[in-house]
Amino acid sequence: MPNLDSVNRGRGVVPFVGLCVLAGILVAGTAAPAAIGAGLLSNQVSDSVDAISAQLAAADPPLTTTVTDRDGTPIATLYAQYRLPVTPAGIATTMKAAIIGIEDRRFYTEGGVDLQGMLRAAVNDSAGGSLQGASTITQQYVKNYLVNVVDRNNPIAQQEDREDSLARKLREAKMAVQLNDTTSKDDILANYLNVVEFSGTVYGVGAAAKAYFGTTADKLTVPQAALLAGMVNNPSVYNPYTHPDKALQRRNLVIDAMVTNGSLPASYAATAKAAPLGLLPNGPVTPSGTCMGAAPDAGFFCAYAESYLVHAGFTADQLATGGYTVKTTLDPRVSQVTKDAVDANVPTTQDGVANTFAVVQPGSGGHQVLAMVANRNYGTDPAQGETSTDIVADASNEFGAGSSFKIFTSAAALVTGKAGLETPLPNPDSQCFTPPDADAHTACYTVHNDGHYADPITLADGLATSPNVAFVGLESQVGMPAVLDMAYKLGLRNTLATNDAGAAPNPASSNPQYNEPQSKYFRNLLSFTLGNSPVSPLEMANVSATLMSGGVWCPPNPILSVTDRNGNAVPVQQQACEQVIPAGVANTLEAGLSKDTTDGTSAQAAHAAGWTRPDIGKTGTTQQSESVAFVGGVDGYAVSSMVFADGPRPREICPGTPVHLGDCGHGAFGGTVAAPPYFHAMSELLAGVPDQAIPGPDPAYLTART
Repeated sequence: MPNLDSVNRGRGVVPFVGLCVLAGILVAGTAAPAAIGAGLLSNQVSDSVDAISAQLAAADPPLTTTVTDRDGTPIATLYAQYRLPVTPAGIATTMKAAIIGIEDRRFYTEGGVDLQGMLRAAVNDSAGGSLQGASTITQQYVKNYLVNVVDRNNPIAQQEDREDSLARKLREAKMAVQLNDTTSKDDILANYLNVVEFSGTVYGVGAAAKAYFGTTADKLTVPQAALLAGMVNNPSVYNPYTHPDKALQRRNLVIDAMVTNGSLPASYAATAKAAPLGLLPNGPVTPSGTCMGAAPDAGFFCAYAESYLVHAGFTADQLATGGYTVKTTLDPRVSQVTKDAVDANVPTTQDGVANTFAVVQPGSGGHQVLAMVANRNYGTDPAQGETSTDIVADASNEFGAGSSFKIFTSAAALVTGKAGLETPLPNPDSQCFTPPDADAHTACYTVHNDGHYADPITLADGLATSPNVAFVGLESQVGMPAVLDMAYKLGLRNTLATNDAGAAPNPASSNPQYNEPQSKYFRNLLSFTLGNSPVSPLEMANVSATLMSGGVWCPPNPILSVTDRNGNAVPVQQQACEQVIPAGVANTLEAGLSKDTTDGTSAQAAHAAGWTRPDIGKTGTTQQSESVAFVGGVDGYAVSSMVFADGPRPREICPGTPVHLGDCGHGAFGGTVAAPPYFHAMSELLAGVPDQAIPGPDPAYLTART
């Protein structure tokens, strides 16, 4: 940052007298009285400098933000300007000599401005020419700091910073004089080389050395340094990738200037000019600057972490320019193992089928997100199986999680006392239901079981085998307000705020399906417990985490720490954890969910995988098998695995190797298609780890109380 604290201390007065005289000469060239013109310009420039100096002193150059996993290994780099700052000692003498030789050969002797050069420019201007040129490195530093730092988001101000006017030149010159009095020449040179543009998003010599040559600023050779020094005059024109001939000519001109300035022996010049450009192929080579540059198993996680920080009070611009280090909760082993599991289940480029997988670590003090993966990768090329939507965090599974939503009806029944775990529930093959608070014009909702089940059936057996009639009947008895409230409490906070298309409600729509949040839209729709509405895979994993935490909901947190560019800790606002249901209810519901992999809808897949661990689970399958799900948890891992149609023309999902779209009749089920990645991943992650028992039911919640 420029050291301009002394701008108003009266320093640099003597050099500035020369500028005022020069201003008089320039104004005289336009037939105005010289003394009056000089005085007016001097006052105008002084006021402008005073106003801008405070901005300069307060503005930090944009730096890259590094996002890491929980071990500190970088997973992504976020930036608006790719800049790797270096100290004076970190810049090769070749680079210093090259930039001084071509831009300001009197840099170490002039006082911040080149009055002779400005006088020549003045004469040129009075003859109808341009004021361009005659800027010292110190003046260029001021200009570049204004353009690239202070006014980087203000195109109008940037245009003023670049305008070919006397006022701009004098303002720039005065600031340069005062900066020259307060900052060492070595620091001015290094600061200039750290802020100047080298084309595109590459700023500063540290980033340029890496992006163009794959080296560091302290190791730049003469040809490399000369090429970079030549670019600063016009980064677009002298871009060596798009204009190699012009870049080569400019580089050799810089080499000649180094010889003229005495910083390079003439005997070496021919060798240096004969050297090839020596660029990295397909450059400049830079990180992507967004989470789309993360590894395949980290892109969705990174996007969620970025969104989480924005909701916590950071701005997107702060994250792209603040130079933060964001250490996330991503567990690299869990992330890679789960990514391998979903890729084995549904290949990345499989047409029309997505498989998401989220892992949350339960705990009464917080729910850390360990992995967020999908067979899709986070990117912009659909042909390569990429998507720019965070399909793991967002309510992007528009077909829903199926019968896993019966968790909410069951929890609401336990809390209200309408049923206990051993309560027999009526379960005919089909029945028509009406919500208890519906008006007289509401038609009943006919539900059919997919097959024949026991009638009646206990809540525990119903959770394992998932008959629809029993749960819609229970939902009707409990009431939709209680069920929706339970879904919110257990974890569907963002999901229920979206409409029935998984997007923000659209007030312009006349259809309640699109203009209302799900929390309102489903207030009289008993289909909710069948899970046919859009849902966030991450939030469903967090529902499991809430149950496994004794009924304590916590936000699914992807952040361990944030530090600023100086290494200082930055606090991150976070919602407090909440005891949303009694621990006895959570334990009882866990006990009820513990039969799915032994005697329920995922038992066959569990047996095929050799799975014997005690766990909790609930499968889900939507109509036409356009989405299937497995939600559950084991030994400290709360998970959701969802497989759903994500193409423009959704169709039935069919089991097989690989899982695919088709017309297979009875299609895929949560237990046959969504559960296998869970068994695959958890078997590997928990190999050698002793089993952890599932809590037993609380006797108070075994039977109905009302």
